[in-house]
Amino acid sequence: MKVAAFLKKNSFVLGLLLAIVVSDLLISWWNPMVSSRRFYKNDFTKTLYHHGWSQSGPVFFGNSSVTGAYIEEKSEAHLVEMGLSYGKLTDLKAILSNNLYQVKDELVIGIDVHTMLDSLETDPTYQWFKPWYQPYIYTYRDYFRDSGEEFARNLRKGSLAYEPRWIDKELYPGRKDDAFLKTKWTDYDKRFGSMTLKDFQANLDALQWVIQYANKHQLPLRVIWMPWNKGYADPPYVASLMQEANRQLQAANVPTLDLLHKYDPRYFHDLVHLNREEGAPIFTKEVDTWLKSLGKPSKS
Repeated sequence: MKVAAFLKKNSFVLGLLLAIVVSDLLISWWNPMVSSRRFYKNDFTKTLYHHGWSQSGPVFFGNSSVTGAYIEEKSEAHLVEMGLSYGKLTDLKAILSNNLYQVKDELVIGIDVHTMLDSLETDPTYQWFKPWYQPYIYTYRDYFRDSGEEFARNLRKGSLAYEPRWIDKELYPGRKDDAFLKTKWTDYDKRFGSMTLKDFQANLDALQWVIQYANKHQLPLRVIWMPWNKGYADPPYVASLMQEANRQLQAANVPTLDLLHKYDPRYFHDLVHLNREEGAPIFTKEVDTWLKSLGKPSKS
């Protein structure tokens, strides 16, 4: 009787709560951040989109330096370019541990001077950042607001049209001038110049986790140190970071290609991105040659 009385007394509130829960479940099932072009797409979703929504294959993972440098359609290695804006090794660990993508045959990881910075802010819309208990609309509230405002503006004009959100990843044509590069280097140094190995610990741990994952799944793992514009000094932490990461990689017999200082400044768009016209084709060809020299991975 007490239960029935409680339900009757609070029926409106309980009904409203149920409606909210059910509506959020339906919106989560719809998943408009992935399925609808009305909404912004992060780089992981863009990767899936450009590969027919396939969630398996050989992968070249990294941040935007990989997106800019590796031309998938011109590569003989046929790796899925999974460069993520501000992507880190902790993101790769999340992708693999949550079974969001099944890497097959080969995993190549591109590490640049930012890929292992624990404190570097990344794209909060990546699927692995949403806690299971957080409402979908709340998680992506900024993008619902943006699309909702567009919908309201067009509706007032008697139209249901919308501008499809950009679905391609950012590439890096041309070259920035020295004034821009000097400003960028100063900004990097101000933000990250004082960092030590403790500021990379989560990503060093993620690297070890990925090494163990690859061993467990008999997945050939390769690592490339991505190019840096050698017209400017390395960030102060780079030497110690490379030493520690290479220690892990060598202990696990992971083939490693060091391209950090390989290319002349004229091949760069900025400090960390090769330009699309000259730098990226050379990089892609060099990666192909290196991977070929390692032998074709055996399929398990």
